[in-house]
Amino acid sequence: MMNLALCTDVLANLSYTDMLDHVKSLGIDAVEMSAGGWGARKHVNTAELLADEGKRVDFLAELDKRGMRISALNTSCNPLWPSETGEAYKKSMYDVAELAGLLGVKKIVAMAGLPAGNETDTTPNWITSTISWPDFMTPAYEYQWEVTIQFWKDYAAHCKKHGIEQIAIEEFPGTMVWSAETMLKLREATDPIIGINLDPSHMMVLGADPIAAAKALQGTIFHVHGKDARLERGNVDTNGILEPKPVDHPADRNWNYVAVGCGKDLQWWKEFFSVLSMGGYEGDVSLEMEDLTMSVEAGLLTSIDALNATISK
Repeated sequence: MMNLALCTDVLANLSYTDMLDHVKSLGIDAVEMSAGGWGARKHVNTAELLADEGKRVDFLAELDKRGMRISALNTSCNPLWPSETGEAYKKSMYDVAELAGLLGVKKIVAMAGLPAGNETDTTPNWITSTISWPDFMTPAYEYQWEVTIQFWKDYAAHCKKHGIEQIAIEEFPGTMVWSAETMLKLREATDPIIGINLDPSHMMVLGADPIAAAKALQGTIFHVHGKDARLERGNVDTNGILEPKPVDHPADRNWNYVAVGCGKDLQWWKEFFSVLSMGGYEGDVSLEMEDLTMSVEAGLLTSIDALNATISK
């Protein structure tokens, strides 16, 4: 059985209690809230909640009286960036794990991060082509994996100390984990507490098949984002799938994140969830609405209708 949840950053304009009321009005009882990293962090004041037990009690009470729960705390960011900002991201991730333990939350959603190319570089480098040439690419890629693996070994140990049972890493372009293969590589090198937050939209825009990936990742899927993407006809045919243009210029882009059902049709989504169910997944499907081609409310309602019609309940 799968349950619908909502990533609440899309409602960052609302207070915590108003957000909960709105989510409940949409027929959803679970929320994924950003508590660290580069998310909006409007509904979880991590520093305040860490410091005050009374505020933690009040925070949870608002959920309880509405019959709601926390699906996961999200702390997606780049903790591997060798900079003051990267260090701040790293600290926020460690703080979120501590807070999750205090709140009784067992799952954290994060991203793998992206290091620089060597010990003296300060700019993260996403290596997307062959490492066969130039000849400095191989040591750069090996160095990046060493840094990434060590961070996640340490972070996994920290999370287990605070009672976290699952770290769901979202496969995301521009990070070290962006595919099924890179996810399995990191998990094998670190700890089985690490699995994937399977976001099909990120695979779609890279030309991968999320349904095939779900089969390859069976047993390691800890969380699923309900998010769609569309390759834009004409643009992608001419330019390919790589796309550095800003997301707020959707008409000019080769691909866009869209409301669920506006990229892949409902038959595709039914198969996706059927395959997830066949592989044993019974967790949350957390709607992440990032469609800039329509209003927030239209995107939410469109996506909720599509997900309610397709998830395996």
